[in-house]
Amino acid sequence: MTAPPTAPPAPAVQIGAEQTGDASWYGSPYHGRRTSSGEVYDMHQLTAAHPTLPLGTSVLVTNLKNERSVEVRVNDRGPFVAGRILDLSYAAARLLEAVGPGVVPVRIRVIALPGDGTPRAGGGYTVQVGSFSDRAKAEALRGEVARNGDSVSVNPRRVGGDTYYRVQVGSFPERGSARVAAERLAARGYPVLVVERE
Repeated sequence: MTAPPTAPPAPAVQIGAEQTGDASWYGSPYHGRRTSSGEVYDMHQLTAAHPTLPLGTSVLVTNLKNERSVEVRVNDRGPFVAGRILDLSYAAARLLEAVGPGVVPVRIRVIALPGDGTPRAGGGYTVQVGSFSDRAKAEALRGEVARNGDSVSVNPRRVGGDTYYRVQVGSFPERGSARVAAERLAARGYPVLVVERE
């Protein structure tokens, strides 16, 4: 008797692997529910659902309509709609300016695999107000935000062959003080997000 044929294993995911397609987002109806990873879904964190990437994989997502980028961690499965490759958390969709459209074309690039030992944070918090593949756009936003006396930096991050420029405000020892700054910036109309410093 011969063994039944088995499907070949899925190819190993490599850092730098890219995929393009449509991304949607999910929010309040799922907020507080368990994700496929077992974590509780928090729509205010930078996470996403992907059909096959290993849970815990970090990907850089770029909105191809405006070149805004954000780093998210895959902690759920989905989307379950044909043609879509990613479901973003509300926070990630907001930073990509994808909340209004609902579905946007994106490019995703794997930047860290689970358990690869890459340090993800260096302590403390900052408020991110934008991320761009174009340094000029990041510098323009830095100048605009700094006009009100805020300490603003443009922090480049090299991913594969590309560099992304994150516009970040301040350095705070605890999340609560960063949230106060984030609320002040949000009142001025910026799409803010409190993130851990690297």
